Amino acid sequence: MKPNEPNPRQNLLATAPIPKLIGTFALPAIISQVVNSMHNIVDQTFIGWGIGDVAIAATNIAFPLASLTTALACLIGMGSASGYSIFLGKKDTDSARKNLGNAVVLSVALGCLMAVLAVVFLEPMLYLFGATEAMMVYAKPYALIIALGVPFGIFSTSMAHLIRSDGSPRFSSAVLLSGAIFNMVFDPIFLFVFHMGIQGVALATVLGQVLSSGLAVYYLVKKLQMVRLERGDFRLAPATIQGIGALGGPIFFNHIIMTAAQIILMNMLRTYGAQSVYGSEIVIAGAGAMGKVMIVLFSCIIGLALGCQPIFGFNYGSRNYDRVIQAYKTALRYGTAVAVFMFLVMQLFPRQIAGLFGSSDPLFYDFSTHYIRIYLLMTFVNAFQPITSNFFTSIGKAQLGFWMALIRQGVLLIPMLLILPRFLGLDGVLWAGPLSDGVAAIVVLSLGFREVRRLARRQQEEEAKRP
Repeated sequence: MKPNEPNPRQNLLATAPIPKLIGTFALPAIISQVVNSMHNIVDQTFIGWGIGDVAIAATNIAFPLASLTTALACLIGMGSASGYSIFLGKKDTDSARKNLGNAVVLSVALGCLMAVLAVVFLEPMLYLFGATEAMMVYAKPYALIIALGVPFGIFSTSMAHLIRSDGSPRFSSAVLLSGAIFNMVFDPIFLFVFHMGIQGVALATVLGQVLSSGLAVYYLVKKLQMVRLERGDFRLAPATIQGIGALGGPIFFNHIIMTAAQIILMNMLRTYGAQSVYGSEIVIAGAGAMGKVMIVLFSCIIGLALGCQPIFGFNYGSRNYDRVIQAYKTALRYGTAVAVFMFLVMQLFPRQIAGLFGSSDPLFYDFSTHYIRIYLLMTFVNAFQPITSNFFTSIGKAQLGFWMALIRQGVLLIPMLLILPRFLGLDGVLWAGPLSDGVAAIVVLSLGFREVRRLARRQQEEEAKRP
C-alpha cells in the first residue's frame, strides 16, 4: 500500500452501511465480552460447588481489585483507542502511531505500580472492601495471586481496545477470549484435580491474562494494520500522555466512582445483612453472585458500545456526522432490546439463576431472589449509559461521559446507599439501585440527544460548504 493510498479498513469505516458495520465490529466484541465475563460465573460456580458460600463472598470482596484493574485499562486503552481512531480519521498517522506506542509503555508501567501497591497493602485493602474475619481465610490468598496478575490484566485489556481501533475486531476478541477460555478450562482442573483450593481459581485467572498479553504482543509486532510502530513512538511524550488522559481520564474516574459505590454497597450489605435473618456472608455472597450474572448479560451491551467506538471516532474525525448520528441511534436500539431481554430473564427466572451456584442454604436462594426483584428492577434502561458514555468518549468529549457516571454513582447511588438503609434497613440498600438507575437514564438520554442535534447542525454546515 502506498503512503497516501487509503487503507481498505478505513474505507470500510467511511462507506459501509452502519448496521453491517456495527455487526462487523460489535459482534466479535460482544462475544469476547460475554465469554470473558463468563469466567466470573465459572469461578463462582466452581467455588460454590467445591468450597462454599463463604468462599463466594470472599471472591466478591476481592472484586474491587479487578474493578480497579479495569479502570486503569480503560484509562489507557479507551483513551488511546479513541485518540487513535480520531487521528486516523484526520489522516494524521504520526500522531496515531505515537498514541499507540505511549499506550504500550503506560500500560506496563501503571500495571506494575498497581501490583506492588496491592501486594503491600493487601490486608487493609480487603477489610476496606468489606471483608469479615470468616472471609479473610479465602479472600487473602485469592487476592494476593490476583494482585500479581494485575500488570497482565491491564496490558491485555488496554491493547484489546487499540487492536479493535486498528481495524481488527476479531483479533481484539481473540486476545480477550483466549484468557477467558483458558480460565474456564483450568478452573476445575486446578480446583478438583490438583486440589489447589481457591488459590487454583486465582491462578487460572492470572495465567489466562498472561496468555492474552502474549497474543497482544504478537499483534503489535506482526499484524498492525493502520500504522507501523517505530522505536521513537515508545518515548513518552507529555502532549500524547495528556491527550490519552483527557479522553481516558473520565472513563477511569467513572470506574473509580463505580468501585467506590461497589465498596460502599458491600459494606452496607455487611452491616445491615448482619442485622437480618440472612447474616453478612449470605447477603454478600448472594448479591455478588447475582451481580456476576448481571455482568455476563450486561457484557453484551458493553461489547456493543466498544464495537461502535471505531465507527464513532473515525467518522467524527472525517466529519461524517450523519454516520455518527446513525451509528449512535442504531446502537441505542440494539442495546435497549438486549436490556429488555436481560430484565425479563432476571425477573422471570431468579431461582433458577441462583441455582447455578450450588449453594445448599435456602437463605442464599431467598435473598438472591429478593436482590433480583428489587436491586435489578430497572435493568431494562441499563443500555443508555454505557453506549452514550462511549459515544461521547469516541468523539473526544469524554468529560460528558464522566458527568453522567458522576450523576448515577456519586450524586444518586452512593448517597442513597448511605441514607435509605437508616430508614428501610437491608431493603434500603437494595432500593438505592433502581432509584438511581431510573433518574440517571433520563439524564443520559437528554445529554445524548442534545449532542445528536448539535452534530446534525454541523452536518448541515459541512454540506453547505460542498460545491
